Amino acid sequence: MGELRIENLGKSYQRREGWNTTRTLRVFNNVSFSVREGEFVCIIGPSGCGKSTLLNLSAGLDPASGGEVFVDGRKVHGPGLDRGVVFQEFALFPWLTVIGNIEFGLRSKGVPAAERRAIAQRYVNLVGLNGFEHFHPYRLSGGMRQRVGIARALAIEPSVLLMDEPFGALDAQTRESMQKALGEIWQQTKKTVLFITHDIREAVYLSDRVLVMSGRPATISLELTIDLPRPRNRHDDKFQEYELRLERAIGTLAG
Repeated sequence: MGELRIENLGKSYQRREGWNTTRTLRVFNNVSFSVREGEFVCIIGPSGCGKSTLLNLSAGLDPASGGEVFVDGRKVHGPGLDRGVVFQEFALFPWLTVIGNIEFGLRSKGVPAAERRAIAQRYVNLVGLNGFEHFHPYRLSGGMRQRVGIARALAIEPSVLLMDEPFGALDAQTRESMQKALGEIWQQTKKTVLFITHDIREAVYLSDRVLVMSGRPATISLELTIDLPRPRNRHDDKFQEYELRLERAIGTLAG
């Protein structure tokens, strides 16, 4: 299993203006889409349109103002181990080693120690961190820390992987390397992924479909299927055609 379904989702905030006046700030309303089992979907859109808010609602980290989120047909009421989450900030426990961080969620699931260690080691191997099992996060590069975050999220075997600009804090060269690594990991696991990014090239490189959110109050203004073989060539003419189409869509929204 691994289907994420968003139905008529809405989010609003009350913002105080002056001493006794509040105003409703509507981020988005009636947003609906699905991510099918084994599909990689990216969401892009103008800054401030609510991309990360949408992911937080899907993760159960923030309550919706309306609508519902379902994972495998079950309504989301809060955080759960059916969803693995990877943030831009590495969010690792500094006092734990690489393998200790990866084991953390498994411990929460009550997995016995020997099995827990075997599973964690499998994901260490998957993300290419062999030999670094006993390093603490401060000894790792940014890209390596994010590999730990991905391994930790995958180790609990969630139905859906939610990723909020996970490579946004990395330099350009490391970011491109991590995109390649994630593509390879996804090819092996076929995990259902919802991925938030502001980087159009990243979205075209990684995703099966790209959803474009409009400005506030946001809607899904464009859905684009990326029909390219993997691994993808960023210099391919068709790749660049997809980039241009999305750039135009974002430019129209920003304008």
